[in-house]
Amino acid sequence: MNHRFLSAVSLAATLAVATSCGTSKAVVDTAATAPATATTTKVAAPADTVPVWAPKKYSFNPSRTLENDLLHTTLRVSFDWQKQYLNGTAEITAKPWFYPQNTLVLDAKGMDIHSVSLMKGYDATPLKYDYNGQKLIIHLDKTYTRDEQYMVEVNYTAKPNELPAGGSAAITENRGLYFINPLGDIPNKPQEIWTQGETEANSAWFPTTDSPNERMTQDVYITVDPKYTTLSNGAFVYSKQNADGTKTDYWKQELPAAPYLTMMAIGQFAEVKDKWRNKEVNYYVEPAYKNTAKAIFGHTPEMMEFFSTKLGVPYPWAKYAQVVVRDFVSGAMENTSATVLMEDLQLNKRELLDKNWDGIIAHELFHQWFGDYVTTESWANLPLNESFANYSEYLWAEHKFGPDEAAYLQMDEMGQYLDEAETKREPLIRYYYNDREDMFDSHSYAKGGRVLNMLRHLVGDDAWWASLNLYLTRNKFTAVEVAELRMAFEDVTGKDLMWFFDQWFTKPGHPELKVTHSYQNGQLALHVVQQQDTTYMPVYRLPLKVAVWANGQRTDYPIVIDKADQTFTFPVATQPQLVRFDAEDQLLGIVDDDKTQQELIYEFYNAGSFAAKTEAMTELKDKLSNPEVLKMMQAGLKDPYWRVRSMALNNLSNLKEAQAAIMENEVKRMAQQDEEGAVRSDAILALAGWGGEKYRPLFEQAMNDSSYQAAAAGILAYAGTGAPDTKAKLARFEQEKNEEIVLALASYYAVQGGPEKFDWFLKQVKQAKGGTLYYVLQSFGAYLAANSQANTPEVIALLGDLAQNNNLYYVRGAAYQALMVMSERPEVQALLQQLKQKETDKRLLDMYQ
Repeated sequence: MNHRFLSAVSLAATLAVATSCGTSKAVVDTAATAPATATTTKVAAPADTVPVWAPKKYSFNPSRTLENDLLHTTLRVSFDWQKQYLNGTAEITAKPWFYPQNTLVLDAKGMDIHSVSLMKGYDATPLKYDYNGQKLIIHLDKTYTRDEQYMVEVNYTAKPNELPAGGSAAITENRGLYFINPLGDIPNKPQEIWTQGETEANSAWFPTTDSPNERMTQDVYITVDPKYTTLSNGAFVYSKQNADGTKTDYWKQELPAAPYLTMMAIGQFAEVKDKWRNKEVNYYVEPAYKNTAKAIFGHTPEMMEFFSTKLGVPYPWAKYAQVVVRDFVSGAMENTSATVLMEDLQLNKRELLDKNWDGIIAHELFHQWFGDYVTTESWANLPLNESFANYSEYLWAEHKFGPDEAAYLQMDEMGQYLDEAETKREPLIRYYYNDREDMFDSHSYAKGGRVLNMLRHLVGDDAWWASLNLYLTRNKFTAVEVAELRMAFEDVTGKDLMWFFDQWFTKPGHPELKVTHSYQNGQLALHVVQQQDTTYMPVYRLPLKVAVWANGQRTDYPIVIDKADQTFTFPVATQPQLVRFDAEDQLLGIVDDDKTQQELIYEFYNAGSFAAKTEAMTELKDKLSNPEVLKMMQAGLKDPYWRVRSMALNNLSNLKEAQAAIMENEVKRMAQQDEEGAVRSDAILALAGWGGEKYRPLFEQAMNDSSYQAAAAGILAYAGTGAPDTKAKLARFEQEKNEEIVLALASYYAVQGGPEKFDWFLKQVKQAKGGTLYYVLQSFGAYLAANSQANTPEVIALLGDLAQNNNLYYVRGAAYQALMVMSERPEVQALLQQLKQKETDKRLLDMYQ
């Protein structure tokens, strides 16, 4: 599952605030001969304090004990759209796992169980059963041994909407089965049914052993109105017309997979066909996006070839489908052979100029190996699924778009993890969690991906891919824990890697290093101190490279940090121009490495990597009065990688108008001609910050830019000039649905809209979703504060509904904040109190207090 839900985490944060040419022989570890006390010093918190991020000790969560083994499930389902029920028959073939059994216990949440029978051919013998709304305990006709199979048939009705609400920040609901616009009474919204099984929600729509360490093959027969297209796992076998006017579609999956990976999607989709080798690769989208589906998903066959070739394991399933649905409860879900994705992936031709979804597409595809072909045995081992899927985004970006884009992704992942680490530090593999949904965090995704990158650097590329091949081939169609991954790497490399897996997978936290260097008499001394709190975190062993530039020549020195306090010395003929610690930018952790301005400028021009340029520009962004720094930022404007150009523009936007004059022509050129819409946008906003009125014609031209992002910047910049025709110029964009345009208008109308923009705001609040809705609500709150006549009962009810029922916690919080504008009204005070009492998300409760 892909959770770029982490963007939601960053929104929540806003909400809470309103190659080597040296040899190891050239390196001397002087700490190796130092007194023991100097090398084992631990930095610890005072005895009477516990950091807010300290690991929490909850009850142990083992993998599920399996008494019976599900071999095959046949599902025959139809639907009551009016009641939002599923009527189903499940035929389950099973046998005892090892010990003799006379009962079969199935997970079956909130169902009506109509009958349970033992099937022998077409003969059905009723069986006794007990059912408590969660577990179906079937009393078999005899005691079976592990060599005996049996089949039971369960006739049932699933009622997912009647289940208690649940979910997490990552997977916002856990009803398993979802009806979208079931009565067809919401205009411009399709009628759909789709499922979401992770973690253990598929047992809300069919009885099963809802655990990741179980596997089964399956047949799924879906009976629907012929106007609907269906999708499920495996291969499509046939569609049969029924006497009552319905049709039944039959999907067959012949390879075993965990029950949580079973899926269905039903809707009036456009099916766009593609192919990889001899397998179908199809994209299911709403008809309006039929012509752009290949542009959105078209790299999928190339990804399949890249991953199959690198892993040495061809894509294993019968087909690969991707379906986009409305109101999905997460970013995407890697159901075996059929991924479900959120509607944000549907882009028109113009929107595709600004963005692509290759990251999420690669993520879910890589899961078809890591998660589906080989599956974690318990949710405690979730990083064996998610860390690999996360890292696949890096692997694809590196292959397709180059090292700079890959480096940006790694830097972004580092930031996401370190943000979370401010309040939470847990082992990657953790059995002591409070709720299995807690595993879906920046540890399992972002930190895990960075750890895999370090492992790849440690063993080398050839060994990395050979180890993954062994891991997959040895463990295919089984459930695994982290030891199997370690043993695969050890068996390939011949190395004992227990130390690596212990410190990175089973210990919490990350290294925090203080790095200094000095030069004297032809020797460079590098002093490294591990400053992390070793009450909770280890003293790390960190193999890495140090790059030293002297006389314009780079030399790389491999070192191994394995003590709390170490000094390394290197023979260097002259005073170094630059010392770069962790020259490959692969370390997960915090490094305090003070460089002089001159070193940072040298780093920008000579180190070459995206990380080096980013460090230099970030550290020196407030030093623009230095002519050399200013020249460096100007060089950034011409960098081949667009993110560097954008960063340079953002830094230079802080210049005073007089200072900016020397680069005005270059920035104007970028605003009109840069190949990246994001860069054109940043250039427009930089000009606006320098005194935008004289650039008004350029801003007006920008409003017609092919890039929505640049056009939105043009809107904001033009509005910022105070032009008297601003409202008239902006009015023509009011029917636009693109989020960039909507948010630009909302920002302006929040303070300059007036009563006539009330209907526009109301429409946006009703139709926006996710992050867009969050920002629209913020602007709407400001609008309500300035337009008290808009504080109507309809608005209060609308905001109250969002604050109580929206599945995204940060949207609920934004709606609550908008209501606060009207908190002097008694009915709003009562509503706010009611919302506090009903809210269960701790992040919001903390904010509300």
